[in-house]
Amino acid sequence: MTPSIRRTRTIIVLGAASALTLAGCGMSSSSSSSPAASAPSSAAGTGTSGGGATKKVTLQLQWVAQGQFAGYYVAEKKGFYAKEGLDVTIKPAGTDTVPIDVLASGDADYAISWVPKVLGSIEGGTKVTDVAQIFERSGTTQISFKDKGITSPADLKGKKVGSWGYGNQWELFAGMQKAGIDTNSQISLVQQAFDMNGFLNGDIDAAQAMTYNEYAQVLETINPKTGKLYQPSDLNVINWNDEGTAMLQDAIWANADKLASDKDYQDTTTKFIKASIEGWIYTRDHPQEAADIVAAAGSTLPAGHQLWMVNEVNKLIWPSTGGIGTVQKSAWDQTVDIALHTKDNTGKTIITKAPPSDAYSNVYVEKALAQLKSEGQDVMGASFKPETVTLKEGGK
Repeated sequence: MTPSIRRTRTIIVLGAASALTLAGCGMSSSSSSSPAASAPSSAAGTGTSGGGATKKVTLQLQWVAQGQFAGYYVAEKKGFYAKEGLDVTIKPAGTDTVPIDVLASGDADYAISWVPKVLGSIEGGTKVTDVAQIFERSGTTQISFKDKGITSPADLKGKKVGSWGYGNQWELFAGMQKAGIDTNSQISLVQQAFDMNGFLNGDIDAAQAMTYNEYAQVLETINPKTGKLYQPSDLNVINWNDEGTAMLQDAIWANADKLASDKDYQDTTTKFIKASIEGWIYTRDHPQEAADIVAAAGSTLPAGHQLWMVNEVNKLIWPSTGGIGTVQKSAWDQTVDIALHTKDNTGKTIITKAPPSDAYSNVYVEKALAQLKSEGQDVMGASFKPETVTLKEGGK
């Protein structure tokens, strides 16, 4: 049985302005900065819940509780993890948290992180594996106001170009270099804060913006020329998926050494992926409830912005090409190629050699998908239709 896809809904726009300050992509880098203090992992232990034995599992997020991670919070709240015998603790990240370091140190059993943020760590000796590529598409864009005349990467030449850095810059630099721009001399690179103030103030011609966060922040702000909210028609958007320089983002990472030697961890990985994907399927079909669950988990984002985020994240997952979580080789190869050959403003590439064969695996996600399909779950979302979310001022 295939779950029905939801009806379109609209939230009505209201008026005056503020910009949200939480970064959609997270602030962690792939460098060796110290992770935030973490409670020890308890994956190897068991506990009891409702009289039955459960496996204690810790998931380290890439950033704070928000719609970007809705599927995991939904899986916990709706009992999907418990159904698989898992007692999952979801740990939000702080500004100094490097999720893959937390995983590698044993303070988490799984971690969420972007692939390019992890490839450098793998080359440095960190033994981790992408076991489920949840986001199939990139959410990173470069946005500008229409009067700047920036409609393609080539138009960034001679402009003030915003970049967050911290491992979020690679798609931008790959796009500019693909367009023939000398990124050392033909742009003015602006260190962009994790908000849109510099862009709104005119200090940046083209700013980085995640579809599910910073882009919405602009649309939640009053245009002083009109007294009304900015509209999509006021903006030009460069989407790196369209430009061929998108890189794989949110994935579930596991400990590669344990996958190679620990049968119990292998089984737990399949169960964790299955329950997490069931959470994402539920999020697809119940976005408002998913947004409410994340809000209740401690997110500080306003309700309207939270629903926008869940809706936009759904677009990065659905429809799925090979089943949610499957690593598509073409997308992986594109990410690795950019990581090998694109230099940022420091003159460095992410990696200097191809990653090892165990940098990703579809073994566990394919087992999870087979089980979900046998239970009647729609793992493809071919008929997915996103909601129509019209933002209010400040994301209310």
